[in-house]
Amino acid sequence: MNPRLMLVTAGRILAQIRSDRRTVALLLVVPCVLLGLLAWVYDGTPVFDRVGPALLGVFPFVVMFIVTSVTTLRERSSGTLERLFTTPLGKGDLLGGYALAFGVFALLQALVATAWAVWVCGLDVRGSLGLLVLVAVVDAVLGCTFGLFVSALATTEFQAVQFMPAFVLPQFLLCGLLTPRDAMPGVLSGLSDVLPLSYAVDAMTAVATQADAAADVWRDVAVMAGFVVAAIALGAATLRRRTP
Repeated sequence: MNPRLMLVTAGRILAQIRSDRRTVALLLVVPCVLLGLLAWVYDGTPVFDRVGPALLGVFPFVVMFIVTSVTTLRERSSGTLERLFTTPLGKGDLLGGYALAFGVFALLQALVATAWAVWVCGLDVRGSLGLLVLVAVVDAVLGCTFGLFVSALATTEFQAVQFMPAFVLPQFLLCGLLTPRDAMPGVLSGLSDVLPLSYAVDAMTAVATQADAAADVWRDVAVMAGFVVAAIALGAATLRRRTP
C-alpha cells in the first residue's frame, strides 16, 4: 500500500461525495433525524437513555455500509476502477483511500450525531464524550469497510443493497439492542461474540452508563479495529476490476 496513492484516492472520493448533496445529507442528517424521532417518541421516559447509546452505534454502521457499498460498485460498473488499475494504483491503495475518505465523513458524522444526541435530544452520558465520539468514528469506519467488502461480492447496485439484510440485520438483532447478549440462548450469545456491531454497541453503552469504563471500551475498540483491517484485506483479495 502506497500512502501517497491512498491520499490521492481519498481526495478524489471526498471531492465526489462533497458534490453529492443527497449523499452528504444521508451521512450527516439522517442519523440525527432518526435519533430525534426516537427521543421524541420516548420523551419523558428513560427509554431513550437506555437505547440511545446503542442506536448511536447502529446508525453510523448501517448508513456507511449502504453508501460505501453502492458508491464502490458504481465505480466498478462504470469502468472507473478498470481505468484506475491501469495506473500504479493497487487494490490496497484503492480500498485504503476509500477508508480514509469515508473516515473523514465518519468523523463529521460522529461529531454531529453525538452533539445532536447529547445537547439536543438530552442523551445522558456518564463517561467521556471524547471516547463516545471515538467509538462512533471507529464504528462508522467499520461500516465503511464492510461496505467495501460487500461491494466486491455484488454485481449490481441493487444486489449491494440486498446484501444489507444478510450482513446487517443479523447483527442488529444480536448486538444487544433488543435484549442483553448475556440473556440470549447460548448459541445466539456465542454468535453475537463474533459479530463486530456487538462490540460497537457494548462500547457505546459502557461509555454512556459508566464513568470508569475506559478499559472495557478500549478493548472493544481494539476488536473493532481488527475487524476493520480484516474487512479491508478481504475486500482487496476479492475486489474485481469491473462487473461482468
